[in-house]
Amino acid sequence: MCSIFGVTSKNIPEDTLKQAFQRTVSRGPDMSRFEEIPCGYLGFHRLAIMGLDARGMQPFYRDRDAVVCNGELYDFRPLRDRLLAKYELISQSDCEILLPLYHEYGVEMFKTLDAEFALILWDGEKQKLLAARDPIGIRPLYYGRLEDGEWAFASEPKNLLGLCKNILPFPPGHYWMDGEFIRYADPAYVGYFTMKEEEAVCDKLRRLLIDGVRKRLDADAPIGFLLSGGLDSSLVCAIAQKILQRPIRTFAIGMDIDAIDLKYARMVADYIGSDHTEVIISEKEVLDALPAVVELLGTWDITTIRASIGMYLVCKWIHENTDVRVLLTGEISDELFGYKYTDYAPDAAAFQEEAEKRIRELHVYDVLRADRCISVNSLEARVPFGDLKFVRYAMSIDPELKMNRHNIGKYLIRRAFAEDHILPDEILWRQKAAFSDAVGHSMVDDLKALAERTFTDEQFAAGAAKYDYCRPFTKESLLYRELFERFYPNQARMIPGYWMPNKSWPGCDVDDPSARVLANYGDSGK
Repeated sequence: MCSIFGVTSKNIPEDTLKQAFQRTVSRGPDMSRFEEIPCGYLGFHRLAIMGLDARGMQPFYRDRDAVVCNGELYDFRPLRDRLLAKYELISQSDCEILLPLYHEYGVEMFKTLDAEFALILWDGEKQKLLAARDPIGIRPLYYGRLEDGEWAFASEPKNLLGLCKNILPFPPGHYWMDGEFIRYADPAYVGYFTMKEEEAVCDKLRRLLIDGVRKRLDADAPIGFLLSGGLDSSLVCAIAQKILQRPIRTFAIGMDIDAIDLKYARMVADYIGSDHTEVIISEKEVLDALPAVVELLGTWDITTIRASIGMYLVCKWIHENTDVRVLLTGEISDELFGYKYTDYAPDAAAFQEEAEKRIRELHVYDVLRADRCISVNSLEARVPFGDLKFVRYAMSIDPELKMNRHNIGKYLIRRAFAEDHILPDEILWRQKAAFSDAVGHSMVDDLKALAERTFTDEQFAAGAAKYDYCRPFTKESLLYRELFERFYPNQARMIPGYWMPNKSWPGCDVDDPSARVLANYGDSGK
């Protein structure tokens, strides 16, 4: 990951802006620049992944234009070769091609990019600043208004604290110009469904996911894989192992007393022959990490915080003990193919509507978690299930096929790889367990116990009553909200609400986001 920063003002002291930008140096510890442009300033902290030498450092300049980008442009090399006929390119960085593309296509280039990106671009001819974010929001970007009414953009909200009164996430699939956000893509909406039989759908899903993994194996820095032992991360690892034809490095984490998934991760690692590491954590490590996790996330959401603790600690271990710089993860499958609670969807239309909602909100929940836990440890996240072609096709599948008609969730993905035998059947057909639970049921129990020790019933009632927006409804949620307000005072609206099952559906009116509380959880956590 890298960190970008840009303002359209010169009324704030440069040193003040530099200090704000320095708060995210862990995203890009290799090299930093903070430079003046005609309208204000651009900043860049670099984590070198593609084109590792200094020629790949940003901002990139061309004529009177400049750009900073935190991103990966997949399969960029053939495009770079074509651009070389017209433009001089000096580095092997994928992001260097952005200004030539902008010269060729203008803002229409955003529709053509096969990429995860957040960028800030100065158009010297038009004397305008642009900002843009990828369609899913895998790369982070936030914005706010400065005291003088000008605009500020940054990779994380912590960069804008003290500069902007209100900080908000930049909407995915949009670009900003002249004070307006203009949507260029919405992968959640397809307009029509692919009316094909199960076999044809599974065949295409298989091909697209393999291609999504393949593209994300291109890096000039060492790659590793987070392996929980669940279906999604196991598939990513198995596909990568088959493509690379050499042992990959996999990492799993679990509590010291009841880690559910460690045995399954070990089973996958043994089956594919990976170089596997288990990171074991204790109750003390979990509780000690909680404030840091809330600060790095910038959220008060229960699900996001629970699921982030294990991810943060395993990434911390990887950063401190290995040379890995890129991590492939299994996020975004659930939003496309269903959670445990979507088994209760009343019909296919409701299932699809829920999937659209979850895809559009990914950037403030699961994607936010993966980005922050990985980037704060100076690593880069890559998410094959978030490949745009894969997402768009998955969303176009007739939702009747995606509903749980086979008594097992995400059946289409399982069937798609059933004949490949790249995973043991025990893994491929295993029921889903929530990551925050699979690290160990005791972890969530420990967090709840901490909240019980922190607040009496009277203190909880008084504390929750302080908040009009998304009022805490359990002692645990109040604990997180109080921590959030310590680090991000009066910025709660960065998050649209609590990630919870759809309470309007039968069987989903619960007061805890964990799938453990649902009647259909069954053997998922065993």
